[in-house]
Amino acid sequence: MKKESTTDNEKNRVAVASLLVAIFLTIFKAVVGFATGSLGIISEAMHSEMDVFAAGLTAFSVRLSSKPPDEKHNFGHGKIENISALIEGLILVATCVWIVWEAVERLTGKETHIVVNFWSFFVVIFAIIVDLNRAKILSKMAKKHKSQASEADALHFSSDILSSGVVLLGLILTYFNIHTADSIAALFVSMIVLYMSVKLSLRAIDELLDRAPVELKKDVEGIITGISEVKYVHYIKIRTSGSTTFIDLNIHLYPNLTIEEAHQIAHRVENEIKKAYSNCQIHIHQEPESKHE
Repeated sequence: MKKESTTDNEKNRVAVASLLVAIFLTIFKAVVGFATGSLGIISEAMHSEMDVFAAGLTAFSVRLSSKPPDEKHNFGHGKIENISALIEGLILVATCVWIVWEAVERLTGKETHIVVNFWSFFVVIFAIIVDLNRAKILSKMAKKHKSQASEADALHFSSDILSSGVVLLGLILTYFNIHTADSIAALFVSMIVLYMSVKLSLRAIDELLDRAPVELKKDVEGIITGISEVKYVHYIKIRTSGSTTFIDLNIHLYPNLTIEEAHQIAHRVENEIKKAYSNCQIHIHQEPESKHE
């Protein structure tokens, strides 16, 4: 059995750590929320419960997606990350609906009772600091390993920072007896999060449907046309599965080349593409130039 790579181990380690932090924050917010009677902090605890689910889903999907190809899944299990990203995007949409609902109820007269004390401020500020750190680590991980699940998790925790900021603003304004500004801010934040979550969901759907990345196709074509031995390239087909990119293409070569020479040129084409895009699998079909019309 193939051992997990350093990349997979790092992704799994970060995902599990994110899950543990989410569980801790949920318990911390719930305890403080019920102890102070703060509906804002209690709602944040409910929001963090979604984080536990999201982080658990990411940890689960990253571990499964790192499994090597098998007889039933010839292209690996990378699509699991895309499915995870889609589910998490839908969770974010649901969160936005909840924020809007709560904000409208408060603006239309829903009574709120918030006890503003040291722990009220501490738990929210602490959560913001933790989420900032988590989002930074996961964003770096997503860029480094091209992991959509980690990107989705980073986006989720970024939205938590915004929602925690709204609660913090509500606590401050409540201290000064202003009770509507936090609801207006919540509506504004929910629109930003809604835009990001819809964008994330659409991207996940595109990758699940194997939509061809246009810019990547142009880059690959540009790389190949820079190799003088290749007379023509066509039928470039590209799709992604998790962090892996699959590339199929046809190249036309001089017909008098030996099989070994044609193989060496194809090998060079593959190496040039992998210099720009390391985590990819490439299949190259070679044809004699005389067949090109």
